Amino acid sequence: MEELRKAKVEELVVHSASLFASLAYGKLSEEARDLEQARLAIEALKGLVAVLPEDDRRDLQQVVANLQLAYAGAAASGGSDRPL
Repeated sequence: MEELRKAKVEELVVHSASLFASLAYGKLSEEARDLEQARLAIEALKGLVAVLPEDDRRDLQQVVANLQLAYAGAAASGGSDRPL
């Protein structure tokens, strides 16, 4: 219970955003390509980024942009999924 009192929601959101970014990149890899799962992870990441303070948001917005570009490239080379 003490850990919950000390925990900051912002830190958990940043940690979760990092996890979704890693999952998205993994799902975009050629070996494990799953565009639907990548899209879902990117959308979840975008939602998390939107609630962060500006200082934390900037870097993660760049990650979202990079993932969207990677998704577009993967979709173009390996089939068509829904656009982001």
